[in-house]
Amino acid sequence: MNINLPQYKKIYFASDQHFGIPNHEKSLVREKKFVQWLDSIKLDAEAIFLLGDLFDCWFEYKSVVPKGFVRVLGKLAEIRDSGIAIHFFVGNHDLWMLDYFEKELNIPIHYRPLEFISNNKTFLIGHGDGLGPGDKGYKRMKKVFTNPFSKWLYRWLHPDWGMPLAQYFSTKNKLISGDEDVVFLGEENEWLVQYAKKKLETKHYDYFVFGHRHLPMEIEVGEQSKYINLGDWISYFTYGVFDGEKMMLKKNN
Repeated sequence: MNINLPQYKKIYFASDQHFGIPNHEKSLVREKKFVQWLDSIKLDAEAIFLLGDLFDCWFEYKSVVPKGFVRVLGKLAEIRDSGIAIHFFVGNHDLWMLDYFEKELNIPIHYRPLEFISNNKTFLIGHGDGLGPGDKGYKRMKKVFTNPFSKWLYRWLHPDWGMPLAQYFSTKNKLISGDEDVVFLGEENEWLVQYAKKKLETKHYDYFVFGHRHLPMEIEVGEQSKYINLGDWISYFTYGVFDGEKMMLKKNN
């Protein structure tokens, strides 16, 4: 995929909003802040990449989606209808997306890392879960959770049972909740850093952009190659922006 940036246009990246936690009232405050940010960037955005975990829990039934989040969904629809490209990547908390975003919002869903080129800069972007060495427990669990038969069985649960159960696992199971993903492990132990360095053995990328770790990070992984983690919208309220020349991490105040 190629994105040619017109003069004064930018590409924006954000991840890990986890709307829905810790409760409706506090989540709503963060949701309104995110919507205000979307309003501010639509003036010069050529494309927006949402790199997963927009919701802390999302499970789509055939004709039912989770209750709430109308402000952010409405704002995304407005921006997309204006002609600005939006791409959504599933994270470990919204693995169970089907086609609601694609049909209702005209926003494509990505389940794997995506490569694109903009102004001669090559990007590899994604949520980041399950990549790199280690994390074998989560990788096994992800295979179960994304198995079509497992999802088919789960949909037989009534939503009034299915959604609370999914929310329980989302917050209580450490393999899913990501509670351990908020501590810097040291560059040599950051598995997305190792993943990026491994990818560079076969191809050059200017920027690796991921979420999932909840920590804003900018780490040089090779000659003229940088790994960027976008942080989150729980504690840091950080995002990435590419202006056609360089990629930067910024904080929404």
